[in-house]
Amino acid sequence: MTTPAQDWLEAELADTFDEDFELELEDAQLSLEIARIYKQKHPDTIDRHRYFHALIRMQSELIKLQDWVQYHKKKIVVIFEGRDSAGKGGVIKRLTQRLNPRVVRTVALPAPSDREKTQWYFQRYVPHLPAGGEIVLFDRSWYNRAGVERVMGFASEDEVEQFFHDVPEFERMLVRSGITVIKYWFSITDEEQQMRFLMRIHDPMKQWKLSPMDLQSRVRWEHYTKAKEEMMARTNIPEAPWYIVEGNDKKRARLNCIAHLLSLIPYEPVPHDEVHLPERVFNPDYERAVLPPELYVPARY
Repeated sequence: MTTPAQDWLEAELADTFDEDFELELEDAQLSLEIARIYKQKHPDTIDRHRYFHALIRMQSELIKLQDWVQYHKKKIVVIFEGRDSAGKGGVIKRLTQRLNPRVVRTVALPAPSDREKTQWYFQRYVPHLPAGGEIVLFDRSWYNRAGVERVMGFASEDEVEQFFHDVPEFERMLVRSGITVIKYWFSITDEEQQMRFLMRIHDPMKQWKLSPMDLQSRVRWEHYTKAKEEMMARTNIPEAPWYIVEGNDKKRARLNCIAHLLSLIPYEPVPHDEVHLPERVFNPDYERAVLPPELYVPARY
């Protein structure tokens, strides 16, 4: 005989399975040959049932973290950087899947406008920093200057050098203001990135993810490697260190990153007001209006 808690968990698992199928349509859309090759390259990936149990448990902890941040008016910035197709987006989706978007929000800025190019480099990022009780996830960040802008020639070497001079103090200022800054770099092998790009090319639901910049990242793999190595060496400060996530196995990368994030923040349970559902008020004189049928979405399924 199952307990109510077990019944809830089974229902939650079933719901998560459905959501995961929606989030991971890439596997279903791949050509059989690409799917077969990919499976050969990842024979020891984590068991699906074990993965979901761990993910749901961590997501319940993320809700506690969210409540703690909101209750104590904490401010947290999490930066996600790394190779193209290294899995940053997948981790962010699982992090935010069950959280309140008013508390935990993702920032993914487009290329700077002509006006923004004339501003202080960090200026376009500052308005997106958290207020008390907020967590901001940067899907790419000011580290664009040390990566894509440098490698693709969008920033001069003088501008890059100025960035390296400024960014440690900029992040120390954030920390001194009460913002916790956590930085993740997602790492994958050359072979794995090539496989994921091929998957996107052959998947009509993923082709939008392949930008000209992504394709150039294949050509300039070594340039990006050198840029990353210098960035790590010059911006890995005690106040905001870098953490590297091994991303070749997507599911393990998600679990490892979320577990590590939870371990960095000393959150605790916070008091909650008891919630009571109020009684429905019935007005015997009220008669519900009949709306015209053309206002309704057709029931096709």
